[in-house]
Amino acid sequence: MSGSHIVPARFLCLTSHLVVTITILWSRDANVRASLPENYTNSEYNAVDTSLLAGLIVTLILLLLELVGFLSGVSMFIYSAGIVSTLAHASASVALSYFLFDEWPYHIFWWIFGFCSAFPAIIEIIVLIGVLGLKRVG
Repeated sequence: MSGSHIVPARFLCLTSHLVVTITILWSRDANVRASLPENYTNSEYNAVDTSLLAGLIVTLILLLLELVGFLSGVSMFIYSAGIVSTLAHASASVALSYFLFDEWPYHIFWWIFGFCSAFPAIIEIIVLIGVLGLKRVG
């Protein structure tokens, strides 16, 4: 696969991860309820809902950071960052789709977040620092 093919694939995977995350944000109630025992209190519900909501918001912030770095052209043609981003966000799109439709408990979200949102965002930050701060090109 040549380096030019990774650019549209990366964009599509970032976009699909963004869409699935927004969808979960709007319909997170089923996942919150799946994380609770049959008899739960409002405080338990609110604690789980707040945790999931915080994770989704941080995910959106990291996705927007990656989109800015990508669409500004800073990391668009850095092949290794593109591969990591594409694989992570494609995996996130699939895993979060299962998370949404199979009503997985919220703690699984944090595993998906760590591997599929935080890791590529850290790579993107390293690339941004390298390109903008240190004036290095991939």
